[in-house]
Amino acid sequence: MTTLGFAILAYLLGSIPFAVVASRLFGLADPRSYGSGNPGATNVMRSGNKPAALLTLLGDVAKGWLAVFLVQQFGPVYGAQPQDAAIAGFAAFFGHLHSIFLNFKGGKGVATAAGVMFGFSLWLGLGVLAVWIGVVWFFRYSSLGAIAAAITAPIIALATLGSGDFLTAVFCIALLLFWRHSDNLQRIRAGTEPKIGGKKNATS
Repeated sequence: MTTLGFAILAYLLGSIPFAVVASRLFGLADPRSYGSGNPGATNVMRSGNKPAALLTLLGDVAKGWLAVFLVQQFGPVYGAQPQDAAIAGFAAFFGHLHSIFLNFKGGKGVATAAGVMFGFSLWLGLGVLAVWIGVVWFFRYSSLGAIAAAITAPIIALATLGSGDFLTAVFCIALLLFWRHSDNLQRIRAGTEPKIGGKKNATS
């Protein structure tokens, strides 16, 4: 199988919209129809159904990790090259952002990116997760935690993985994560971004 073949399969895996799947399983409204309109765990949580939100979170993380794991563990039998795992991780993340099952629209990719990072390296995943938890705990902004994690991810990747294809993939994922949260950053600056545990406005 060629690199393109692995990338396509990873993209299709990443395209699975677990927010929509979980909502249908629990008889909830489509997450794109309320709140932020984002098909992700945070928006599913706004429905008040915590099990559905948890299933969404676990599914989004798992698909990012699984795309990397499958190529690393079974890809060599089918001709996978060392860089194919890095490409598969990025393809899965891109699939979440632009899902073929949602007319090439999707979520912001934080959970899937985390899964990919853990697939690349346990220490990379733990490092990025620690940054997210620390920022969210201190500032109470989930989006700010994602932005901080995106900024620091390439640095942590360089320290844990060195230069190479995985670092390139992490850098590309970080850029897209930052871009997807640009609106959140503007709301943080304006003081209109809802905090975790705080009151939510009508447009949150």
